[in-house]
Amino acid sequence: MSEGHGMEANPRARRIVLLDLDGTLTKSDAGIIASASRAFLEMGRPVPDAAEMRRFVGPAIIESMRRNGIPENELDRAVTIYRRYYSQTADFDDPTHPGTKVPGMLVNSVYDGIPGQLRRLRSQGFVLAVATCKPEFQAIPVCRHFGLDTLVDGVYGASRDNSRIAKDQVIRYVFDNLGFDAGLGDRALMVGDRWTDADGARACGLDCLGCGWGYAEPGELKAHGAYRIIDAVRELGDAVDAYFAG
Repeated sequence: MSEGHGMEANPRARRIVLLDLDGTLTKSDAGIIASASRAFLEMGRPVPDAAEMRRFVGPAIIESMRRNGIPENELDRAVTIYRRYYSQTADFDDPTHPGTKVPGMLVNSVYDGIPGQLRRLRSQGFVLAVATCKPEFQAIPVCRHFGLDTLVDGVYGASRDNSRIAKDQVIRYVFDNLGFDAGLGDRALMVGDRWTDADGARACGLDCLGCGWGYAEPGELKAHGAYRIIDAVRELGDAVDAYFAG
């Protein structure tokens, strides 16, 4: 579809790519699951089964705790304990430096090929922004640790006080910070691996490119309306190109 129906496109219009973090840029399940498991144990509650713990990757932690039976009056405590293990206490083995202990957020790795894809997109003039339901105070140091902050134009996440936890809230927060203006021709695409990304994009009037290498369950992304699903990191740049060219 050509822009402007015969009129010149605004040369200052931006093509913005919103990138989920966990399951899209990084393989983070081990640290999230370990930290959440410690929280359940510390609260004297049984740790959910492996399939359910895998579902902790993507949604806000408070929502996953609620879904797994933590009562409303204990949710704040559960989140506080989780955050201690995830971002404050060096209690877990560093997967890249044996013998070193790190907090859960660094039991993590960048998917092979992601840095190259991000460099390519930026070189083509795309504006790249991490948009994650992980609290921003955790997302920024994770991105710094793995060098992702130098490959994107901004890192945006949920708020510490849980007033901004859903993906649509994070997307609107990114847009506010970037000064997104559809009236001037700005366009945006959400890239993510879970239903939260697809639902959040739709709520903001955006399409979602699904990442099949992440943590979605079979059929999840399609059921939630991802317009296209790619299976390998190497497909990312071409898929983004094709979307904005269409």
